[in-house]
Amino acid sequence: MGAPLAREARGVEARVVRLAALLPRGYAFTVIGIAVGVAGLVSLGAMAERIMRFIDGGDRFVLGQISVAGEGMGMGTGFTAGSLLSAAKIAEIAAVPGVSGVQAQVMLPLNTSTSHFLTLTQELIMGLDLSVPMPNRHYRELPVGAGRSLGPGDHRVTVLGADFAASRHLAVGSTIALGGQDFTVVGILEKTFTAPDRFALVPIEDARELWLRRDPLLVQAFGAASVRRGDLNTGAAVGWRDGEDPDALARRIQASVAGLNVTIPGELSNLLRQSTAFFSALLLGIGALGLLIGGLSLANTVTAAVFERLRDFGIKRALGATDLDLLGEVLGEGLRVSLWGGAAGVFLALGIGRTVDSRLLRDGQQLFLFSPRLLGFALVFSVALGALAAGYATLRIARLSPAEAIRRGT
Repeated sequence: MGAPLAREARGVEARVVRLAALLPRGYAFTVIGIAVGVAGLVSLGAMAERIMRFIDGGDRFVLGQISVAGEGMGMGTGFTAGSLLSAAKIAEIAAVPGVSGVQAQVMLPLNTSTSHFLTLTQELIMGLDLSVPMPNRHYRELPVGAGRSLGPGDHRVTVLGADFAASRHLAVGSTIALGGQDFTVVGILEKTFTAPDRFALVPIEDARELWLRRDPLLVQAFGAASVRRGDLNTGAAVGWRDGEDPDALARRIQASVAGLNVTIPGELSNLLRQSTAFFSALLLGIGALGLLIGGLSLANTVTAAVFERLRDFGIKRALGATDLDLLGEVLGEGLRVSLWGGAAGVFLALGIGRTVDSRLLRDGQQLFLFSPRLLGFALVFSVALGALAAGYATLRIARLSPAEAIRRGT
């Protein structure tokens, strides 16, 4: 029994030795310096990725449908604010050539003290007409991460956005009060990094009930039979047939059906892009600055580490090492040090990001998004720049005579 244990111990020892051999001696502080620089670069990149995903997600959402509401300002919320959109108006919209489907919706702010106008971060109760397929071309079905989607016949149940659920520590089977009514959570959406993350999706009849309970004027109008229950819609999402130009169709709806607020997808997308242009420019500047600072820091650290061994390289050249031998040794060490530092920096950034986000997620927020392309770029960037820095240092050393290298390194 002792012999197998001894062999196993020697095997573990050998693996540790091989792993340690991958990191050249005397470069510990160099690795730490590279790791700090790469961690800063990755963290800045992760914040930029998070914001860009949010902007792109919102753009994708509004480009996937034509949003309409009744003419005027007031009761609506979400992408199109306006007055009631009656069932008769929805039928007229559905009859416009090129329309593939119209889904009535009721969008209510969870907190009535919040603005009812355009926002992608507002928490909303969204009532959906489940008898009509979702017409948004980019979100035929919102992706469900846990539980199930809403279905016909559902009552007093809800599917929550990822941030909405996380901020309240809710799971499938939990109960949540919406507008004074208890709803059972039957599903939680996958994180989309855009508006649906903060939605509470409910059947449209339940949303209408919440709306009636919330607005006394509507109760009076409904009681006087001047408004039918099917007319209680804040808006509708309109889909288009294949081959149709959505902007042209939106204008056609506007011209064909009187008394509507119609958003033109292309114009709304441009509005979103213009409103976030400052943030896009800011992120570009931060990214360029991060690359410059991180690159200079990494290159300077590797170059300085190579020059610290100037005397060793002078002695090796005096003993017969060629410039090619020297280049191979320095490049090998530079690549290994850069790889170790880059990997350590990535793990350091991940650790910082996960720690910060774990606290922010309690409020349904997320600051960092570590995408595979970002992490891959950080590793390639650190290795490539480390190799260039090591190659530059080697050429500088090769120009010195062995005696001069030994003297300067002393």
